[in-house]
Amino acid sequence: MAGSPLAGRGRGGRADPGCLAGLRTFALAGVAIAGLVMTGAAIWWALTRRGLLRTLAVLLALTAPAWVLVMFTRAHLAWVVALSGALWLVAVAAGRAALARDDVPVPMPELPAPGIRHPVLIMNPRSGGGKVGRFALQERAEALGAQVLILERGGDTDVAALARTAVAEGADLLGVAGGDGTQALVADVAATLGVPFLVIPAGTRNHFALDLGLDREDPAKALDALHDGVELHVDLGRAGGRPFVNNVSLGAYAEVVQSPSYRDDKTRTTLGLLPDLLTGHQGAHLSARVGEVTIADPQALLVSNNPCGTGDFAGLGRRGRLDGGELGVVGVHVTGAVRVVGLLRTRKSTELTRAAARDVVVDADRAWIPVGIDGEAVRLPVPVRCELRPRALRVIVPRQRPGLRRVRPPLDWRRVAGLGLARSTGGHHRRP
Repeated sequence: MAGSPLAGRGRGGRADPGCLAGLRTFALAGVAIAGLVMTGAAIWWALTRRGLLRTLAVLLALTAPAWVLVMFTRAHLAWVVALSGALWLVAVAAGRAALARDDVPVPMPELPAPGIRHPVLIMNPRSGGGKVGRFALQERAEALGAQVLILERGGDTDVAALARTAVAEGADLLGVAGGDGTQALVADVAATLGVPFLVIPAGTRNHFALDLGLDREDPAKALDALHDGVELHVDLGRAGGRPFVNNVSLGAYAEVVQSPSYRDDKTRTTLGLLPDLLTGHQGAHLSARVGEVTIADPQALLVSNNPCGTGDFAGLGRRGRLDGGELGVVGVHVTGAVRVVGLLRTRKSTELTRAAARDVVVDADRAWIPVGIDGEAVRLPVPVRCELRPRALRVIVPRQRPGLRRVRPPLDWRRVAGLGLARSTGGHHRRP
């Protein structure tokens, strides 16, 4: 009988195997959901806590998926997990491939490099842990006919003045072997005086060199531009009167750049930023005007020389082009643990405000605010105006650049679905 207590049991009161299988299915589904919830909570705690609590949260984030796998293995269903993971990887790869074909960036135009007779290269022997000496950059550059100026170890050299003097004495190319901050100072002089600029990635991160396609693992390869190079015309930024080639960071991220430990260990220091960034930044209250868009009270604000090509909110993303004529702006405003999932997962998160414009004005409730300009810590008076000089900088790069590759588009399933529907119906897909 349907209402009998014996319903769902077989002969002799034994449990119906089909019923037990159904119960096991629901139990395993509960295990999977619980594992997902615990992993998400652990990631949040790892991002928003310090010390022992962060360590315990990382352990939980690792053990929760392992527990789910063990439970499925005991039920002889490990193949389901493996198959699901494999299918998910295939789906992600196919989605990225579809978007890459639909969103192929147009490369920057390459022009013939001018004849260089008197190149002057400024080298910082301390940058990048001593890359100038480790890769014998001075000796290799001088063998190619370049004049090399070594910065003194005191660190008080006016690099911009040194570059201006070099041009006044006949230099027809300026180059820098050093970090992005030094690159920006000399690049500004080169753009102002109309001479080409050579980038030698001898710093720690060298994002500018990365987006130019240069090989950061072997900075000596950049010297090939002196005898087999092409010329690119790229944009140059300026914030509060100071030049930048990569980005300007304000808010929580800028305050981390002010830390004395930032230069020695950027990753560890940036991880120290996350608790304050995600649980309530206590610094200056910012606002930014980006064309017609206003970004109100962001906890962190990043202004980049051309928009980055990924959803990264820490300023580490690749830029497909450096001659687009616009500043890219990302504002981060996180209000709770649940909302941070969207911030970390997608570029379309409501916690991220994205905009682009030729000029950006940042205001605050204080007269002066900390600002990170290409990783260099400064304090600037409010308001801070960021501007872009389109294609003002002539950069000489090697014709063959091993690091040149296409920026992978962010995975947007709505765009993937749109591409599939357009093909199935024979329609023409229009990019959003």
